[in-house]
Amino acid sequence: MEDSNIEWAVEMLGITKRFPHVLANDNVTLRVKKNEVHALLGENGAGKSTLMSVLFGSYTPDSGVIKINQKVVSLKNPNDATALGVGMVHQHFKLVENYTVTENIVLGAEPRTKWGLLDLKRAKKEVQALSDLYGLKVNPDEKIQDITVGMQQRVEILKALYRKADIIIFDEPTAVLTPQEIDELMDIIRLLQREGKTILLITHKLNEIKAVAERCSILRRGKMIDTVDVASTSEEKLAELMVGRVVNFKIEKAAPKVGDVVLQVKDLTVRNSRGITAVDKLSLEVRSGEVLGIAGVDGNGQSEFVAALTGLAKVRSGKIIFNGKDITNLSIRGRIEAGMAHVSEDRRRFGLVSEFTVGENAALKNYYKEPFVKGGLFLNKDAMEKNGVQLSKAFDIRGGEDGAESGAMSGGNQQKLIIARELSMGASLLIFAQPTRGLDVGAIEFVRTKIIAERDAGKAVLLVSFELDEIMNLCDRIATISKGRIVGTYKAGEVSERQIGMMMAGKSFSEEGA
Repeated sequence: MEDSNIEWAVEMLGITKRFPHVLANDNVTLRVKKNEVHALLGENGAGKSTLMSVLFGSYTPDSGVIKINQKVVSLKNPNDATALGVGMVHQHFKLVENYTVTENIVLGAEPRTKWGLLDLKRAKKEVQALSDLYGLKVNPDEKIQDITVGMQQRVEILKALYRKADIIIFDEPTAVLTPQEIDELMDIIRLLQREGKTILLITHKLNEIKAVAERCSILRRGKMIDTVDVASTSEEKLAELMVGRVVNFKIEKAAPKVGDVVLQVKDLTVRNSRGITAVDKLSLEVRSGEVLGIAGVDGNGQSEFVAALTGLAKVRSGKIIFNGKDITNLSIRGRIEAGMAHVSEDRRRFGLVSEFTVGENAALKNYYKEPFVKGGLFLNKDAMEKNGVQLSKAFDIRGGEDGAESGAMSGGNQQKLIIARELSMGASLLIFAQPTRGLDVGAIEFVRTKIIAERDAGKAVLLVSFELDEIMNLCDRIATISKGRIVGTYKAGEVSERQIGMMMAGKSFSEEGA
């Protein structure tokens, strides 16, 4: 057989892993060649992260065999995996925010002086050398809380490299990155491969698989469906293998029926957490029956703008008018009661409570109303759970059955839960910040279709997204933001993706040929 001549870096044979409410991996077999980039593709909740957590020693399989470099191994914990040269860059970073870059990288593997004390000088030197070798450009002295998400991910990569990992697992590495950071990460993965590393890449983004992977294994509902050669397999075919049906990448929509102004923002100024002006005299309008998109590079005031609109940040100056009423200083609950819904870009911090069930999270914003209260005093948990079951069916939310905690669900299913809650509230203004971040192509299609349905129902939709294809596909008008200001607003079709990208970078159309 051909397999006998292949040098396998990883063999996971017949892996089964059960949790109390779900069969996450069902007799899965995965083989990864030495020094290849191997993608792992699947819907939200398909079992990808669970399978890689088994390889990293975070979970013990119920059955099956694991081989590393063709030797059977027993992985009781991540330390066992690390000792065998397996490293993992987690989707949700495992970093201590008030520690420096160096302290995070060496944590648990600190170099010591001959007296047994922490040798921080040596640690910094080693971190700097690794950073220079792989072109990661981190500052060893900066604290995690002061660096970008993209830089935090580089710290996670350095953590694995510092521990001499030859097999590196990337779990949804681009879910929270800007387009520029994604391009840089793809370059880093190629460099790691050239240096002899074996890469396992979990991602929902088919273009990333096509860009860096040689082979791709597809999981569906915990089962291995197929392993294909990436170069000879189209994105459309990969998507079909993943979800079990043909996926429409472009959402068909009718011309908008635009109505009255629902949201009016006048000369809004907002400062960030450091006291620096992040939103600078920004003005815009959103009307019923339209999707207005905000396009911009991360860090240009989008987060602070959305926080001000939803009551999470204080307005320095300017006004927010919602359905003709000044809500600039209105409470968060007041805004919700007035008809504002919000899908946050940070689902774990602001979107849900990990320890709560699907039903409890679905009732977070109206738990004090019927039918979720009895007699105005006591919570009606049965009504909450019933509502949770209904939303789970309507939005295909998986992993929250039988009262399981929402924190145990995949990131994509957590996102679908938040979107389900916000769309079920009957709001007249829907604010979406990165709504499809971390979702598979099938779920993205579903969410985008829902957004257009809300627009067609006469709702006003404000969409903030780093995904230019999403902005171009969904929006009726597009506003570009740079340095906290709107630098241009155009109707769909008036500008190209290239021109939008130039404005996001602070350039004008006249510079296109420069």
